[in-house]
Amino acid sequence: MIEIAFSPCPNDTFIFNDLAHQSDITAHIYDVEQLNRLALTGRYDVTKLSFHAWLLLRDTYQLLEVGAALGRGCGPLVISRKAEPLPQRPRVALPGELTTAHLLYRLCYGDIAEKVFMPFHQIMDALGAGKVDAGVIIHEGRFVFKKRGFHCVQDLGLWWERETGLPIPLGCIAVRRNLGKEVISDIEHRLSKSIELAFAHPEKTHEYVRTHAQELDSVVMEEHIKTYVNTFTRGLGKEGRAAVIELEKRALAAGVIS
Repeated sequence: MIEIAFSPCPNDTFIFNDLAHQSDITAHIYDVEQLNRLALTGRYDVTKLSFHAWLLLRDTYQLLEVGAALGRGCGPLVISRKAEPLPQRPRVALPGELTTAHLLYRLCYGDIAEKVFMPFHQIMDALGAGKVDAGVIIHEGRFVFKKRGFHCVQDLGLWWERETGLPIPLGCIAVRRNLGKEVISDIEHRLSKSIELAFAHPEKTHEYVRTHAQELDSVVMEEHIKTYVNTFTRGLGKEGRAAVIELEKRALAAGVIS
């Protein structure tokens, strides 16, 4: 059996729908930071990872050409309760130490913050309760934060695009290198087919997506998939690979990875 792991977010369940139901596959679903942490131990053969985590694990896990969450207008958002500047040393909620959201926050702001790491779906509640001054939201949070009365302080994806001219690499699918080239190639081919089936017959993914979605509103789920599943999901291509190389370069310069 091949063990695969991914998040409950609609973009992941959408692209993995076919593959996860194949007879030789065992699928596991975790929060993105749990996936990052589990990968530190090499727990699963195939796993969704934040690009931040993959950069730390790139000697152990091979990046697949397909399945990435990468694009424009889809980056993490720094939000606050009021439309005013943050304190000089704000208390900021982040969705995990190994997330790309944390890496982007650090590249943009440096380390001048009191960081509080928590599951992404708890961030807006913590912000609303006044436990933090700001929160960095990801996934479907970007579609609902205004309804919750919050304000966007910084769009980290837009900041990245202006800085680099490249799309922002958020998450990827990686395979343990010790499985060997033949197995890795087969997995990549099968995931590619799963992605193409999802694009061709999205209605067949609806039940699986809805079963695991944090935000059950159908409009939000559709927006989520439309935002995070795109041409880069089908293949990184030259521009996608350039974005990953640029993220690695900046993470190295900032001392986040070695």
